[in-house]
Amino acid sequence: MTEKYSQTLLDEIEQTTVGHYDASAESFWRGTRDHDVSQNIGAFLQHLPADEPLDILDFGCGPGRDLITFASLGHRAIGLDGSRAFVEMARRHSGCEVWQQQFLSLQLGDSCFDGIFANASLFHVPSQALPGVLNHCYRALRPDGILFMSNPRGDAEGWQGDRYGNYRQFDVYQTLLEQAGFTLLDHYYRPAGLPREQQPWLAIVSQKRQVSSG
Repeated sequence: MTEKYSQTLLDEIEQTTVGHYDASAESFWRGTRDHDVSQNIGAFLQHLPADEPLDILDFGCGPGRDLITFASLGHRAIGLDGSRAFVEMARRHSGCEVWQQQFLSLQLGDSCFDGIFANASLFHVPSQALPGVLNHCYRALRPDGILFMSNPRGDAEGWQGDRYGNYRQFDVYQTLLEQAGFTLLDHYYRPAGLPREQQPWLAIVSQKRQVSSG
């Protein structure tokens, strides 16, 4: 991870990527609303207390597909996205509270969520900014809170059309998460049941590590 950008360029990267989603919000909803992400939701929730409402942040919630699922399970779900169009759609589709925040200027609060579900969102964060975003997530989680992240994997960073992507392998994410204070609990590749070279998605489940008072 060697790219070094000025703050101005980081802002331009984010604005261009968010603009892509604003411009394609309706087609994105039609193309993704029926995607089966039950494996990811199950992997996330299995490490959290069962049979009680949880405070969940859907980080990069898009038009609200997974917010609908979390709310239907009885959880107190809040969405977050940088795209104004997605935020409006997610509020309408899910009935949940949804925050419009850019990933590079987060205001999440401290110890306010049991879990953060970042499905297909964090790979848009440039590598130099990712440690800071993970630190925000760490602070926003309660003790033993769970961070789930699923990203396309690879060894490259840059533009694909009007979207910026940061594609990394498991060992890079492992180092970043541990440096941010997380303990890794599980990871797997998707789609399930295919050879590894046909599994472009990497999912990681990690837990907020407790800091010893001694």
